[in-house]
Amino acid sequence: MDLFYTPSDRIDLSGGTLSVEGEEFFHITKALRKKEGEVIHLTDGKGLSVTAGITKIGRNVLRAAIEKKEYVSPSPVKVSVAMSLLKSAQRFDFFLEKATELGVTGIVPMITERTVSQPKAEKVKNKQERWKKVLISASCQTKRYHLPEMTDPLRFDEVLRLEGYDMKLIPYESSEIKQEASFSGRNVLFVVGGEGGFTEHEVGRARKEGFREISLGKSVLRAETAGIFAVAMVRSRLVVNEQPGDWL
Repeated sequence: MDLFYTPSDRIDLSGGTLSVEGEEFFHITKALRKKEGEVIHLTDGKGLSVTAGITKIGRNVLRAAIEKKEYVSPSPVKVSVAMSLLKSAQRFDFFLEKATELGVTGIVPMITERTVSQPKAEKVKNKQERWKKVLISASCQTKRYHLPEMTDPLRFDEVLRLEGYDMKLIPYESSEIKQEASFSGRNVLFVVGGEGGFTEHEVGRARKEGFREISLGKSVLRAETAGIFAVAMVRSRLVVNEQPGDWL
């Protein structure tokens, strides 16, 4: 069954009802042509899984009666990626989509010394709205019940000062250090540079803040590929070498 998204403020658990608006409404009613009486599966992106029967389809809103609800626990492994904003918006969106499909927990749009794209404050809101749509679409595609958390764009120095991570890694093309440690039960943060990568000065500052330099192989990867590779590396270690239940 397809998974759809509706925010928490449109779900009334005590009353047993919910509503769907916007793009998800048009997807359900126009693209998939769902009718009143049919059952749909939804999430609020915060772990809630809901099965509901459509009771009314209006011009711009769908209403449904909740038939079943449960809470899906998040993965004990958390993987965040601070990714430099990229010159190509499509490439950054591609990273968001694929990293979400692979189970990324948090995303930090980042501005480094070599970041080409540095949007003005008035344009950031529009970008964030587009980014959230990408996260929702990718989450529903892969039936994820927890949307990745995304911060406002942060400067590299601000990212280095982020707290709460017990493993902080900086992939660096000049490094020959392989990541051997287990990811099980960890809260991991990767920082990934944009076009041109990180400067040696930035790598040095990251080391001083407790980041461990690692290699992603001999090939020099595009920024979005490196970010996707980092998340996939964690997922593959958990699924193949450890416990499949550790992942989403």
